[in-house]
Amino acid sequence: MCGRFATTQTDDELLQVFGAAEAVGEPLPPSYNVAPTDPVRTVLERVPKDHPDSAAVRQLRTARWGLIPSWAKDRKIGAKLINARMETITEKPSFKAAASRRRCLVPANGYYEWEKQGATKVPHFLHGDGVLAMAGLYELWRDPQAAADDPDRWVLSVTVLTTTASDTLGHIHDRSPVLVPGELRDAWLDPTITNPHEVQQLLAEVGEPHLEPYVVSTAVNNVANNSPELLRPV
Repeated sequence: MCGRFATTQTDDELLQVFGAAEAVGEPLPPSYNVAPTDPVRTVLERVPKDHPDSAAVRQLRTARWGLIPSWAKDRKIGAKLINARMETITEKPSFKAAASRRRCLVPANGYYEWEKQGATKVPHFLHGDGVLAMAGLYELWRDPQAAADDPDRWVLSVTVLTTTASDTLGHIHDRSPVLVPGELRDAWLDPTITNPHEVQQLLAEVGEPHLEPYVVSTAVNNVANNSPELLRPV
């Protein structure tokens, strides 16, 4: 699964890495311990609302980690939907609409996973060469309790897709984030690809990730801890 991760890139760096045209909203500070319901920078493509006949624009936006389906009564459900199993996103009611129309990427330096060793769980940090692009889905949810003129009445939320962990990582956890390689990112973000079968074909093309794990301090267990020291090997 993906329950925590780190992201330290600036907006300028993310715009360059992902070829995005614009950054919407204020930049976020670096986070070395991103936890569920935290805000995260997300890469997505949307058709401008005022120009529906225009081409989609690739943007960098802030989303709440934990998907809130459009039909949800409140935002609490998001804390339970931080991950979505790749194999069933085109079938599950919580994800199938977003899988067809609202796919995104969640940038990260790497993510944390806990390996069971007897009665304890040992935290690892798994990283690759450069910025990871975790496959995600996003939703726009209208808060029914918010006033019509409340600027926060619309909530952008995101979930991270997971898949069966490869043999080299499976000893740490049986699930891992889906990491989209550079050659598939344009297609993954393309909102004109709406057929569920095509979406599953895209996911089938995602190869095995090549990540390096190392043990980190148990300080990462506490979400209140958020400093560069969390990324240091122990």
